[in-house]
Amino acid sequence: MLHRAVIWLLLSAGLAASETATADDTLSQYLNGKYATGTWGGARTKLEKSGVNLGVDYTAETAYNAAGGSKDLVDYTDQWAFTGDFDLDRLLALHDAEFKLAITKRNGQNLSDDADLGTLQQVQEVFGRGQTWRLTQLWYDQKYFSKFVDWKIGRLTAGEDFASFDCAFQNLTFCGSQPGNLVGDYWFNWPVSQWATRLKFNFAGDISFQAGAYETNPHFLNTTDAMLPLFPSGATGVRVPVELGWSPHLGKDQLTGSYKIGAWYDSSTADDVFDDKNHDPSVVTGLSPARRHGRYGVYANFEQQVLRFDANDASRGLSFFLNATFADKRTATLDNQVAVGLVTTGLFDARPDDEIGFAVGRTHVNENVAHGERLQNEDAPGSPVDVQHSEYALELYYGLQATGWFMARPNIQFIADPGGTSHNKDVVVIGLKTDLKF
Repeated sequence: MLHRAVIWLLLSAGLAASETATADDTLSQYLNGKYATGTWGGARTKLEKSGVNLGVDYTAETAYNAAGGSKDLVDYTDQWAFTGDFDLDRLLALHDAEFKLAITKRNGQNLSDDADLGTLQQVQEVFGRGQTWRLTQLWYDQKYFSKFVDWKIGRLTAGEDFASFDCAFQNLTFCGSQPGNLVGDYWFNWPVSQWATRLKFNFAGDISFQAGAYETNPHFLNTTDAMLPLFPSGATGVRVPVELGWSPHLGKDQLTGSYKIGAWYDSSTADDVFDDKNHDPSVVTGLSPARRHGRYGVYANFEQQVLRFDANDASRGLSFFLNATFADKRTATLDNQVAVGLVTTGLFDARPDDEIGFAVGRTHVNENVAHGERLQNEDAPGSPVDVQHSEYALELYYGLQATGWFMARPNIQFIADPGGTSHNKDVVVIGLKTDLKF
């Protein structure tokens, strides 16, 4: 396949570069470096010093349903990300200014659909939003008053600034900006960008406050011309998120933490999930749903290092996280999601960069939706539908940092009540997530 041929080509180029390197640039230095293609004979280092940082990142996720679904399958999906970070202070003498460009390409298959797992959340988080090329980031960032004010404008992804969370796990429940897992019809996470702006204030005491304005437009999901910085028609409103953050260093060990609470309001008009236009149950009357002006929600993201394994290496330790998001019950089919977990880095002295991650989470179906399903069964008992409640997910992974630029995370996932119903068989997925930096 083409993407595998590209991987081998890039890896071969990196190995060839290491073989022709100077005596100081040993194979060991290459393997412990940041990039599989090395320093390009020193050219990459010169570019970085001048303010240009170019990257090619590749993420692949393989998944096999050992239990659950309608058939046994192995599916593979991946994403390429071509990025450019430009320090405009170094390049153009624009103080505290930055420009960012990212183009992505997704490929592959989705096990949740192909094996009929029936899950609310994908077991391969990198799949979705069209297997196509996309303009994912195109923005300008300017800081003022010794970085007290931080202003960003352009094509932004919501999760890079609001409810931001890492994506080491393979199940979508534990990956990325959580609001997009519930109201993904208007909160677009990576790789889909929107025209937007964000203003952030960095106060003393590691406290910050930020607010944004994102154009709500379903046409940003289109796959046609998705690489172009277009202004598509069809905007339905503006989404305004706000977030208060605190990033402390606690105790004598200066344990790092991140505490964020946020909320959003979207000015669009959307269908009610239960009421019809006369405020009766639409599943019973068959009439068109009521239209509700405005959609909203709240969220919290807490991450805290609780143990440190090496006094000389702040990255080695045990961290706890909690993500919780609640969306409005009038318009959101999925109205809340809660996930908690532990991640260790450098548990073993011989493997200081390896990780172990464990998480559990629940995705809840709006009770108004479930009430409508119960009424539907009462109205047509001969054709019953499942009454949904919650889907429960669990994931355990080991992150093997094989080189400075290659991470492999074999994982096992267990999903109880897929789709929020006990009528679907529980799912066990054996997965492998790999990340390469070229």
